[in-house]
Amino acid sequence: MSVTIKDIAKLSGVGISTVSRVLNGSGFASPVTKQKVMAAVHELNYIPNNNARNLKRTQTKTIAVLVKSITNPFFQKMIHTIEQKTMLRGYSLELRNVNSNGQEMLIAQQEVMDKNLCGIILMGGGFEYTEEDFKHLGVPCVLLTVSADDKVNKDLYSSVIIDDEAENYKATDYLIKLGHKRIGCIYNAYGQLKTPNTLRFEGYKRALLENGIPFDPLLVSSFNTSQSGYEFGFNMMKNLMMRNKDMTAVVAMADIMAVGAAKAILSEGLRIPEDISVIGFDGIEVAEYYSPALDTISQPAEQMAVSAIDALFAMMQGEKTSHIVYEAVLLKRGSCIGLTSHS
Repeated sequence: MSVTIKDIAKLSGVGISTVSRVLNGSGFASPVTKQKVMAAVHELNYIPNNNARNLKRTQTKTIAVLVKSITNPFFQKMIHTIEQKTMLRGYSLELRNVNSNGQEMLIAQQEVMDKNLCGIILMGGGFEYTEEDFKHLGVPCVLLTVSADDKVNKDLYSSVIIDDEAENYKATDYLIKLGHKRIGCIYNAYGQLKTPNTLRFEGYKRALLENGIPFDPLLVSSFNTSQSGYEFGFNMMKNLMMRNKDMTAVVAMADIMAVGAAKAILSEGLRIPEDISVIGFDGIEVAEYYSPALDTISQPAEQMAVSAIDALFAMMQGEKTSHIVYEAVLLKRGSCIGLTSHS
């Protein structure tokens, strides 16, 4: 007998509507409630299902892309490429934004059953996927910008990523080589999940350590939130400047944060890069056309998107999975200068 959300509700001690909100990421649910619901989901090995959907037997020529933070310009660039390549292969594309609180793998399993998908790409999110997740999904899956834990059998999925820790090490080391020691850091620490942001933060700390610079928590502006956009960067930078009058540079974990941070610096009557150097991450277009243009770690968005589509169709044709790690490029546009040049 299949497990239903009623079973989940009973085991977790919450209402059915609450379980539905947690699984779909719609509406509010406290962290404690979410933890109870997800613990019940894993204990009961819940798979979204109903008899009506099981009557659909013919798989369509449709793939889906599920995206965390679809408004992120970096993801939008990837989506555009994926749309083009999917159409050229004669397939339809279903695009769905996943709320920051949504459980994308459960939603993906539901989408596969609802629409008889033949493949799926998960973009953004964290690294918390399990072997059971991919087995329950039942169709080829590619993780784009994230991966699964090293313990997960790599034959179950494909992935296209960069080495987030190493790339943000590169950004921080670049500032250190320019003579900066009081380097601020802006990132969002949403929950306890392993995400690209948390890996980039590790790169920041490692660069400090290997260059003999003590880690100072006062130079980190973070908040346990799903936000990661322009306003988040603006507010976190305001917080950093208030606490660190001697800060000469800042590294942000995304360009959209860096743009917000730059706005905050300018709003205080300070100059970029003369007073504070700024470097972002991703390589989105707006960072290039911002004034001043922002230095950044540029990810090869188009190439990553093409590799994701190629990997997905290879799996759909019965070929082996693949795991590609791209290297990003440090773009120097003028928003970072040597400390001796500050005046």
